[in-house]
Amino acid sequence: MLKQRTLKSSVQASGVGLHSGARVNIVLRPAAPDTGIVFRRVDIDPVVDLPASALMVGDTRLCSCIEKDAPGGKVRVGTVEHLMSAFFGLGIDNAFVDLDAEEVPILDGSASPFVFLIQSVGIEEQPAARKFIRVKRAIEIRERDGSGEKWARLDPFDGFRLTFSIVFNHPAIDRTGQEVTVDFAEHSYIREIARARTFGFMQEVEWLHENGLAKGGGLYNAVVLDEFHILNNDGLRYGDEFVKHKILDAIGDLYLLGHPLLAAFVAHKSGHAMNNILARELLARTDAWEYVTFEDCASIPQNVARWQTRLSF
Repeated sequence: MLKQRTLKSSVQASGVGLHSGARVNIVLRPAAPDTGIVFRRVDIDPVVDLPASALMVGDTRLCSCIEKDAPGGKVRVGTVEHLMSAFFGLGIDNAFVDLDAEEVPILDGSASPFVFLIQSVGIEEQPAARKFIRVKRAIEIRERDGSGEKWARLDPFDGFRLTFSIVFNHPAIDRTGQEVTVDFAEHSYIREIARARTFGFMQEVEWLHENGLAKGGGLYNAVVLDEFHILNNDGLRYGDEFVKHKILDAIGDLYLLGHPLLAAFVAHKSGHAMNNILARELLARTDAWEYVTFEDCASIPQNVARWQTRLSF
């Protein structure tokens, strides 16, 4: 049986919010089977729980923010996608995430610090079957804006595979790989995706700050570019780090569905907003998906079996 997983014990860290710039303490804690991922604002009395859900995503400006109405007003947790991506990459089904501010800390701008935190306390299998969302029919979203067409699609697939392409018309990005396919039956999340950092452009800083964004950003937690160059002295971690970070984000955004997908995701120039629209469209099309578990090892598709055995490396 493919079992649910949680952390063996609690682990904590501190950092700043990428957009708020505020100091935040975070504690990751084990949770019982079928709990899911639950964010908890422990700085509010009484504590407000915000289950990780695509249907609770509100603001998608440069991050995914989950929101909930509470007696004192709207409560939010921003920039959840990197941590959600790490939970997916390590196969964590159930966890509590305690925060004393409204944004998950950005740490180094990738999912790698969260992977380290989880691995430092270990992962525990639980006596319940892991539940997957299997896509049965294709779902596609397309939009056109000033920079051309962008789209995202989910197709039936017995495993989880992502293909992503980007277009930025920036000389430093143009010199890197701009399309990548990751099949988790073949590729390691930890080695090939987790270290990809968020990125931004110096010419957008003034606008971002005026709109309450990127107040905590810098060279220590993002790849920063001017009009022609990458400004980080240490360069890139991957030759295709920009598009790999887009995949890292998409993994986190799609894990807000509440369960890992059995699907092929293909996207061009998609971002948090489109990823969330796609997830919501899938949930609304109840004929296009189903929940599945694998309690009999003989019934596990080969790609799924290979993917699940790669979760820890």
